[in-house]
Amino acid sequence: MLYLGIDAGTTALKVGLFDERGIARAIASEEYTLITPTADQVEFDPENYWQACVRVVHRAMTQANAQREEIVALAVSSQGQTTIAVDEQGRALRPALVWLDNRASEAARKIGAHFDPRDVYAATGNSEVVPMWTACKILWLKENEPDIFRRAFKFLLVEDFLLYRLSGRFATDGAIACSSLLWDARHGKWWDEMLAFLEITPERLAEPVLPGGIVGKLKHESAQLLGLSPNTLVIAGGVDLAAGSVGAGNIRPGIVSESTGGALAILATISTHDLDPTRKLSVNVHVVPGAFLFVAVCSTGGMALRWFRDQFAQEEIAKAREQDRDAYQLLDELAASVAAGCEGLTMLPHLMGASSPENNVNARGVFYGFTLRHTKAHFVRAVLEANAFMLKRNLDLMASVGSAARQVFSTGGGAKSALWGQIKADVTGMPIVLLAQPETTILGDAILAAVASGAYRNLDEACANMVRTQGQIEPNVANQNVYAEAHARYCALYDQLADLFRQ
Repeated sequence: MLYLGIDAGTTALKVGLFDERGIARAIASEEYTLITPTADQVEFDPENYWQACVRVVHRAMTQANAQREEIVALAVSSQGQTTIAVDEQGRALRPALVWLDNRASEAARKIGAHFDPRDVYAATGNSEVVPMWTACKILWLKENEPDIFRRAFKFLLVEDFLLYRLSGRFATDGAIACSSLLWDARHGKWWDEMLAFLEITPERLAEPVLPGGIVGKLKHESAQLLGLSPNTLVIAGGVDLAAGSVGAGNIRPGIVSESTGGALAILATISTHDLDPTRKLSVNVHVVPGAFLFVAVCSTGGMALRWFRDQFAQEEIAKAREQDRDAYQLLDELAASVAAGCEGLTMLPHLMGASSPENNVNARGVFYGFTLRHTKAHFVRAVLEANAFMLKRNLDLMASVGSAARQVFSTGGGAKSALWGQIKADVTGMPIVLLAQPETTILGDAILAAVASGAYRNLDEACANMVRTQGQIEPNVANQNVYAEAHARYCALYDQLADLFRQ
C-alpha cells in the first residue's frame, strides 16, 4: 500500500509517494512563477495549482511505476493565507491573492483599528493584523473589487481549492483555517465577530473537517485525470507548516523544528492554546489532535536565495544545466569558499516585509557593509547566514516563553544543504538534526493519509514507523565568537533601519 502526499507551496508543488515505513517510492515537483504586478502585489492563477498537481502526480506515479490501486489515500497541504474567490463550480473569479501580497495594508489597518489586538490574538492565535491574512484580503476585495466580492460563492485557501478539485467537496480544516484570521482556535469554528465585520456568513467559507480527517473519495473525473482509483481517500492535511511538523516527528511538547522552503518557519509543539505574552509568536492549530504550535515565520527566508539565484546566478544556472546538477549546489560551493561572517557583509532578507519577531510589513531587503573585496560568493553566504540569524532570533524568543530547544530538527529544501545546516548550528549553538527524508511536508501528508486510512492507530505509532533521523550537525566552536558578533550586527542593523522602513 502507498500513501500520496501533495503540498502546494509558495514556489512549487511537490508530490511524494511513500510506503508504510515512510520510504519514498517517488518524489516529484514543479516550480511556478508568481506574478508581481507591483512591488506590493503577488498573484497566481489558481488553475495552475490544479494543473501542476495533475502533472506532478502523473510524474510521481510513473517514477514509482505504481498502480493506481496501490494508492490507498492522499492528503493535501498547502501554503496558508493565500485567498481564492470562486463561483459555485469552484472556478476562480480572479487570480489568487498570494499570502506575500501586501496590497491589503489599508484593510489590515481598518481591522486592526476595529478589534482589540488582544482579542484578535486570543481568538485566532495570530499576533498581528497584517495584510497577508485572508480576512484582510477579503476586505480588500469588498472595497476594491466589489463585483468579485459579490459574485464569490466561497473564499477558499489553496488547500480548500485543491480538496474541492479532488473530492467535489468545499472543505477545510482548522490547521489551515487558523492562517486566515477567520478561525476561532479556542472553539474550533469560524470566528463570528470577524465574519460579522466582513459581512460574510460561514456558508461563504469552506466546511470545516478535523485536521487529518477524511474529506471523501476522489471524484470520478479527478481520478481519471490523475490516473488514480476513485476509491482513493482524500484527507485534509492542514497548512504546510503543520504537515511538515508531523513529517519531522514534531508532534509533542519539547520538540522544535525549522523548515526552510520559500519561507523560514520555526515551530514548537505545545499541548494547550497557550499565548505568548509578547504577542510576537503565532499560535496555530496543529494537525495533532488537541495540540497547537508556536510558530515564527520569516516570509522570504528561502525565497531570498531563490531570488538571488534567478537574478544573479545565470552562470551557475547554465553550468548546472550542463552538468545535470542543481544550481543551488553550485551556489553552496561558492558560499563554502567564504569564511564565517562574510567579512562584515550582512543581509536583511525581508524582501516582502518582516514577520516574527519584527512584524514590520514595510521592512525591505538590505545588503550592508560590502566593499570592493566582496564577491558573489560573499553575497550567497550572506543570504544563508541571514536565515540562520532569523532562526536564532526566534529560538531565543521561544525560549523566553517556555519552549526552549536543545536541538533543532531541520526540514524543507534548505535541509539538503550541509553548509546551510552547519551555519545554522554555528549561529544557534545547537545541534541541527537531519532527517532521512528532508521533504517532511509531503511525508507528513503521507503519514496523515496512513493514519486516516487505518494503517496506524494514531500519529505516535505512524511517526515511530515512518520518520527517521540520519545524524546531526554539531556547532563548530571556532565560529561561535565570529557569529556572535555577526548576529549582533544583524540585529543592530534591523533596529537602526526599523523607523526608516516605516516611513
